[in-house]
Amino acid sequence: MSLIKVGKDIWMSGPGPKTKKEYLIHTLKGFMMGTADLIPGVSGGTMALITGIYGELLAAISSINLNVLKLLLKFQFKETLSNVHLRFLIPLGFGLLLAIFSLARLMHYLIKEQPVPTWSLFFGLIMASIIIIWRKLDDYFNGKNIILIAAGAIFAWVIVGLIPVTTPDGLWFILLCGIIGITAMILPGISGSFLLLILGKYEYITGAIKNPFIANNFYVLITFSIGCAIGLLGFSRVLNWLLKNYNTFTMAFLTGILIGSMRKVWPWKETLEIKIIDGKVKILREANVMPAEYNGEFYLACGLVIVGFILIIAMDVYSKQKKS
Repeated sequence: MSLIKVGKDIWMSGPGPKTKKEYLIHTLKGFMMGTADLIPGVSGGTMALITGIYGELLAAISSINLNVLKLLLKFQFKETLSNVHLRFLIPLGFGLLLAIFSLARLMHYLIKEQPVPTWSLFFGLIMASIIIIWRKLDDYFNGKNIILIAAGAIFAWVIVGLIPVTTPDGLWFILLCGIIGITAMILPGISGSFLLLILGKYEYITGAIKNPFIANNFYVLITFSIGCAIGLLGFSRVLNWLLKNYNTFTMAFLTGILIGSMRKVWPWKETLEIKIIDGKVKILREANVMPAEYNGEFYLACGLVIVGFILIIAMDVYSKQKKS
């Protein structure tokens, strides 16, 4: 059997896109996740939930497990690769990285210079997603579902409104920050970088990244990376298990998290407290306000809310047509 045939068999052994069109759509979803990760306070998990690949994403991450590690240590490379959802992860990861490297400057500009229109588009995207996901719940007016939605909303509302605190620099706490930070990437509605800011370690970690070969910084980054690995592989399993065994209740709670996260993406804000980190101004605390005046920017913002809303509704309709 040729190496090409073996490689193709390994590639096709797991779940993921099959046609060129599906690869393109899947890569686009990764691109949307990467774009969301560039927005302060918005996570890639939000976009994974919006685009309907959240469960598959958790399953793909969970496919990297102890069994895979054992196979790798035994140099059973074919079996190792066959157990990992490569066909799902690679195009998704390509789209995510493409967005991060190609849009970083643009998104930075839009958030800094055009915050109201930018947040308005995201507001429309998330608002439509909440409605769609809520309606997909079994008996979405069930009392237990309503309680879980409310609990998720309160949880997210409180988290995105927290004020950063001063915390210890011990490696045990850096490990914990890695676990918590990467968990936020999986959890919809909450940004990992925002949680690091809350934990008082955003400046500490980014400073270590800029000078990685200094002994103390190296240990900090290794510890943080281990925490990220533990959080990514561990928490994804917990969520994956919850979705398999308590799908409706889990999705109700995640829907609530999206509702609570709307506090962060409200377009009109007033800055209450800032901090200079690495020579850059970081907003620590802000309040949502009503538009100061109903001018051209206001109508543009309203239009972008509608565009974002219609875009998600159209994606949902397309998805339903494809399945039928």
